[in-house]
Parts: sequence; C-alpha cells; structure tokens
Amino acid sequence: MSNNGRPIIRILIQNFLNSFRPRQIKGDYKGEDYLGNKFYEIKADPSRGKRKTSRWYEPPGKPELDYGHELTAEWESWLRGRRQDPPTQEELLKNLAIMQMKKKNAAALEGKYEKSQDHASIKHDVATGRAAFPRYDEEYEIMPGSKPIKQKD
Repeated sequence: MSNNGRPIIRILIQNFLNSFRPRQIKGDYKGEDYLGNKFYEIKADPSRGKRKTSRWYEPPGKPELDYGHELTAEWESWLRGRRQDPPTQEELLKNLAIMQMKKKNAAALEGKYEKSQDHASIKHDVATGRAAFPRYDEEYEIMPGSKPIKQKD
C-alpha cells in the first residue's frame, strides 16, 4: 500500500483541534450605536462557498459570556438581515429622541393619574383580598361638539 493519498485521519484531527481555537476573522466595520456596540460584516462570496453574509457586533467593554447586552432596534434588524443597509447616525438619533419623548410623556401621564386617582374609590374584594380594577373619572361626547356627559358608576 502506498501512502500517496491524503492522510484523512491527520486532516480530521487537525480540523478538530482547530475548532477549539478562537476565530481570527476580520470583518468590515459598519458602525457604532449610542450604547457603544460596534458592528461588523463579512460579505457573501459564492466563489468560496460562502452564500450568506455574516454580521455580528462587539459589546462595549470586555466581551463576556453574558448575552444580555442591549441593542437598538435598527441595528438588530440589520444583524438579522431584515434590512440591507446599516442604519445612519441621523436615523439612530431621531429614534432616540422619539424614545426619550415617549418616556417623558408616559411619566407625565402617570403623575397625572396618580394625582387624580381617588384611593377611596378602589374597592377591595373581601374574598380574595385583591383590589378591583381602578376607575377614573372620564367624560365622553355622544355627538361631536356636544356637551360631554359625565360617566356615573
């Protein structure tokens, strides 16, 4: 038997050992979000058998095994392939401003309802010990432009 063929066992062992090494792949830097995450991409190359684009991100600080990092919705959709182009900085800042405005409005509404809520009007169910659903004073118009009718319990 001649040993002119490929040493299959040696190739299998070498591939197995290489699978334990961390990847040393360099991708194209695509951008960064306001949370500090950096995003990278390697384009598909069908001539080398790579049919799908690879996208990933590096969280700020030391990379840990904790995958609870926050991502913006725009970058997450790019990572998952739902959008072709990465988001622009203007788009990220616009959506951040909208998000902060919504938080501010929600806090104002919550403060308004806390002030107007009559705690005595919340009835407790004696059997379960739970509070019933709170009721707020609301006014509804039957016909547009007519005088609102006060809701009664």
